[in-house]
Amino acid sequence: MSMMQEFKTFAMRGNVVDLAVGIIIGGAFGKIVSSFVADVIMPPIGFIVGGVNFTNLAIIIKDAVGDAPAVTLNYGKFIQSIVDFVIIAFAIFVAVKVMNSMKKKEEQAPASPPPPSKEEVLLAEIRDLLKQK
Repeated sequence: MSMMQEFKTFAMRGNVVDLAVGIIIGGAFGKIVSSFVADVIMPPIGFIVGGVNFTNLAIIIKDAVGDAPAVTLNYGKFIQSIVDFVIIAFAIFVAVKVMNSMKKKEEQAPASPPPPSKEEVLLAEIRDLLKQK
């Protein structure tokens, strides 16, 4: 089997395609949450704590000299990333919780008993014939 054929078989397996779709949707979801935090949540929080823009919060370690930029510790962006993470983690937690509850409902649903096997049907017929005699 050629390498291209093996790769095609590998790539077209359902799990790989599902994983790729999940990664793409997860990346898009991450961008949406980042925008939500940066543009919707952090401005009111900054306003409440005195008009602070969190993306500009930084500690200057070394001032800019000539063409060399300043060396800064951007803790405001770090705080924003933590808020992003908490929101994404909470959304995933809720999604998993909903999926688990749906799975429990499926398991708790009364399943109809399986139809009797051929052997059981045959034994029942023999029993009924013996009762008649």
